[in-house]
Amino acid sequence: MQHYVQRLDQVGMADVDTVGGKNASLGEMISQLSSAGVRVPSGFATTAQAYRDFLAFEGLSQRIEAALKTLDADDVQALAATGRKIREWILQAPLQPDLEQAIESAFAEMTEGNAHMSVAVRSSATAEDLPDASFAGQQETFLNIRGLDNVKHAIREVFASLYNDRAISYRVHQGYEHIDVALSAGIQRMVRSETGAAGVMFTLDTESGFQHAVFITSAYGLGETVVQGAVNPDEFYVFKPTLGQKVPSILRRNLGSKALKMIYTSDGRAGKAVETVEVPADARNRFSISDDDVEGLARIAVIIENHYGRPMDIEWAKDGDDGQLYIVQARPETVKSRAQTNVIERYLLQEKGKVLAQGRSIGHRIGSGPVRLVSDLSQMHLVQPGDVLVTDMTDPDWEPVMKRAAAIVTNRGGRTCHAAIIARELGIPAIVGCGDATELLSEGQRVTVSCAEGDTGWVYEGQLSFEHQTNSVVSMPPLPFDVMMNVGNPDRAFDFQALPNAGVGLARLEFIINRMIGVHPKALLNFDSQTPELQQTIRRRIAGYASPVDFYIDKLVEGISTLAAAFYPKKVIVRMSDFKSNEYGHLIGGAEFEPSEENPMLGFRGAARYISESFRDCFELECRALKYVRDTMRLTNVEIMIPFVRTPGEARRVVELLAENGLRRGENGLRLIMMCEIPSNALLADQFLEYFDGFSIGSNDLTQLTLGLDRDSGVIAHLFDERNEAVKRLLSMAIDACRRQGKYVGICGQGPSDHPDLAQWLMEQGINSVSLNPDSVLDTWFFLANHLKDEVQA
Repeated sequence: MQHYVQRLDQVGMADVDTVGGKNASLGEMISQLSSAGVRVPSGFATTAQAYRDFLAFEGLSQRIEAALKTLDADDVQALAATGRKIREWILQAPLQPDLEQAIESAFAEMTEGNAHMSVAVRSSATAEDLPDASFAGQQETFLNIRGLDNVKHAIREVFASLYNDRAISYRVHQGYEHIDVALSAGIQRMVRSETGAAGVMFTLDTESGFQHAVFITSAYGLGETVVQGAVNPDEFYVFKPTLGQKVPSILRRNLGSKALKMIYTSDGRAGKAVETVEVPADARNRFSISDDDVEGLARIAVIIENHYGRPMDIEWAKDGDDGQLYIVQARPETVKSRAQTNVIERYLLQEKGKVLAQGRSIGHRIGSGPVRLVSDLSQMHLVQPGDVLVTDMTDPDWEPVMKRAAAIVTNRGGRTCHAAIIARELGIPAIVGCGDATELLSEGQRVTVSCAEGDTGWVYEGQLSFEHQTNSVVSMPPLPFDVMMNVGNPDRAFDFQALPNAGVGLARLEFIINRMIGVHPKALLNFDSQTPELQQTIRRRIAGYASPVDFYIDKLVEGISTLAAAFYPKKVIVRMSDFKSNEYGHLIGGAEFEPSEENPMLGFRGAARYISESFRDCFELECRALKYVRDTMRLTNVEIMIPFVRTPGEARRVVELLAENGLRRGENGLRLIMMCEIPSNALLADQFLEYFDGFSIGSNDLTQLTLGLDRDSGVIAHLFDERNEAVKRLLSMAIDACRRQGKYVGICGQGPSDHPDLAQWLMEQGINSVSLNPDSVLDTWFFLANHLKDEVQA
């Protein structure tokens, strides 16, 4: 009977034609990776020959071929009717006697007398999961199936699923002949994740293609809720290069709402064996797996990736009874790993509008059009080319119509659900997990869907203009200095690292505080003395973290380490927080702790704030985060920058304070950089450089203070120009002082991004680096290269 059924431990990747991609991969991992700690539940699989003989047993194959011969797969209604008819034929057909006997023997061997063992019955197509074709979610999975008769029925359900609407459409559009694809049913022992957790992980970042991170999603219960997009899961990013060093390697944590979980019922039949229930509020406000689980999963993912030699898409489950982590599927990742790495594609919004909804962005594109509200599959025919499809949740059944949409917006779902994978593959911008998009958006309303601004996707009112750019970066012309980048947003770090660069010349800590924390550090340090209303607001923010202070430090660590890992081992210069008092006051709980200043730009900021008695404890939290990233996570490419240092005395005191907090200059390779942004910094450069390893010039403040104008004032904005002769004289003084002392000097202000001719002048002055806004890197680079070329030719 082996030609009809094979145990999973008897097959491997050489058997894709026999048991399909998923089952072959499961067998491969059981036989090859068990000794490395990769646990895969045991089971057996029906063969492709068993499927083909089943179709031939009562002439089904000829009837199916005739039904599909004249089908227009783009006609959604005809596709649905034909698919439904074929599936009914398959479900009504009996299994051939030899196959039935083979299943009975294999099931008895697997269950060892426990006839009511819970099993999963999964589909595995012989053409799926190949490097050039993603069949993710094309066929069905049935969980918690119990009893031999129910297993046989579920196998027929799996066979029928090869003719789901989405699968028929997918084969047509991918150029596969229906007759060339066969199906294997995998019968596997269930992992008790209904009392644990489950999810999906990728061995690269799904949005940017960054290959040095493992991206993990997790929710309570059976993993189908994550795969289907029925929940907004927890998300984690883990840094591969330090994972093997036995140091903390989790870069980011995002707490998902996890409102539902899938659990067993007492009925073991397909379609009735599982149900979804609500998750209690206290469990929603916790991460569904521990940090140890996250890193354990990441290590397993790397083992699997190394074995297959390519990025992988992996489904996992944690058994709530034995506490172990199991792998239930592993397939090649087929979208980002195939993308061209030598071409940079950028979508840039040219204007902003009113924000209508927001969620998790899928891809980096922008789309616009009229809203088409669709409640279920029966309304798919309403979607016209160029519409923005808005619905509660999509699944792979929607694939035939998804390709028509200019963009997709859903209430539910995470970045690893099948619908997100399909949207990525189709190149369609999608925003998932908005919560209430179907209520906020109106039928026919014109909107713009932007996934080009980071982790958060935004739905804007109106049809906004945007630009689409592509640039080849095969061989960037050499320049006599380093081109670095100003990157404050950790959400975009994995994207921006793909641009040509020599690291990050300015990473603003206040961006992390504002975007990822949003609460004044004093309100967290003094949490118990806050009003009950404010405490409740803060509790919602810090859900999933041990305490208010831990939340502040951990979020700083996540933001800093993400930036450091994205550009590792290149330098990432992190500027300590430089909020002004009015900006700090706008944070949650901030008004109570900030002074009222007439001109905050010239007030309580920078070094003066750090060394003050009133703010020193807040500064120490920043130091703790930086020390953890550098010394514990071993991301020693992080350097520290101190802003707005008015006097050499302030310089000395802040450097001493850093040392008291474990950040001693020169220790563990630590370099301290000072922002040169006050005229006194350039005039007394030699004195300031006694305490620092170099300058990073802030041209915005330097221009403001040299010319005596408020850069935020529209009345005199026309006078603001970093190329003013007085400003350039101070720039020259700072550069010359650093060069005399053999110390680093760069510029991170806005000037070179706005004025390529200023970047050219700085290059001629012998500056070490120019740090540019990411959207100006390529243009400025080519401008300077062309200038050098013209000089040589002249």
